[in-house]
Amino acid sequence: MAAGSGGWTPADPVGDRRLLDLEGAVRLERGGTLPAVRVAYETWGTLAPDGGNAVLVEHALTGDSHVVGPAGPGHATAGWWPDLVGPGAPLDTDRLFVVCANVLGGCQGTTGPSSAGPDGRPWGARFPEVTIADQVAVEAALADALGISRWAAVLGGSMGGMRALEWAVGRPERVARLCFLASAAVASADQIGTQTTQQAAIRSDPAWAGGDYPRTGRPGDGPVAGLGVARRIAHLTYRSDVELDARFGTAVQDDGRFAVASYLDHHAAKLTARFDAGSYVVLTQAMNSWDVGRGRRGVQAALARVTARSVVAGIDTDRLYPPAQQRRVADALGVPLQLIASPYGHDGFLLETRAVGSLVRTLLGM
Repeated sequence: MAAGSGGWTPADPVGDRRLLDLEGAVRLERGGTLPAVRVAYETWGTLAPDGGNAVLVEHALTGDSHVVGPAGPGHATAGWWPDLVGPGAPLDTDRLFVVCANVLGGCQGTTGPSSAGPDGRPWGARFPEVTIADQVAVEAALADALGISRWAAVLGGSMGGMRALEWAVGRPERVARLCFLASAAVASADQIGTQTTQQAAIRSDPAWAGGDYPRTGRPGDGPVAGLGVARRIAHLTYRSDVELDARFGTAVQDDGRFAVASYLDHHAAKLTARFDAGSYVVLTQAMNSWDVGRGRRGVQAALARVTARSVVAGIDTDRLYPPAQQRRVADALGVPLQLIASPYGHDGFLLETRAVGSLVRTLLGM
């Protein structure tokens, strides 16, 4: 991987991802235009002749299209939801065709700030603001290219849950089932505050250079320190205080660091090795601007457009997307809130795969 920019580049092995260049320019909700967009995606299983067995999995902020599969050339990490996809798994690839695309603005093959602009230079600070609706519009173009007119299910957690809900509200005729996990219908002040603080950490790094730092691929280039601080802040919101106390308490390591600080350092180093700081800013800004009710007469009116059979679930210890936010969606859709007990906080939607898998099997009738 290109460690300086922290993301996949065309010079890296393609791995399991496929690349699709969309036809024509993509007009954005905020008024900008991308003259060309490439989408990186992965698939598992076989698409039925009528396209009716397709399922879309939506990744979260620092995820990518690699839902399942080992780390290796082209993939810095192993799949992030491996127990949910495969033969006999909740998303049974003997029956289903599973798709996951890297999000617009990302850094794992889909067009983002580190991608080449029209002049051949990285977009950098020139990359326009994108919204969750823009990201779903790109996914809809991918679905069209794959011959999928209606998803059997769309599912995702956190930022992925936003896109799943946007699909069900904005294109209800194209979504048969919805699985909405550990997310919200609109960003809260707490979430915006947390994420703008992360952005400030990145922008305060002198190597940020206004967003036009060199994407050289050399280790240590770019705003690595700022991105690492942003990750530390974020990771504290992803886990619960109960878990952190139980695992680390006030223990101090032989090197003099608090054990919990060492843990955060580890996760910061992992992210900076595989993620682009510019993408982090663009994607957290898309999360900050998230409001499914924008232009739809408010959240309640927007949710009334959903026709998909739905499962709404939250994590009981989630302090980033607390269960009250999922309850608002569940109540509007007329379904019970499924609360998953977990010590892991927000990350429980990724780690409690048995509970999540059970909900997915029920939703799919498997």
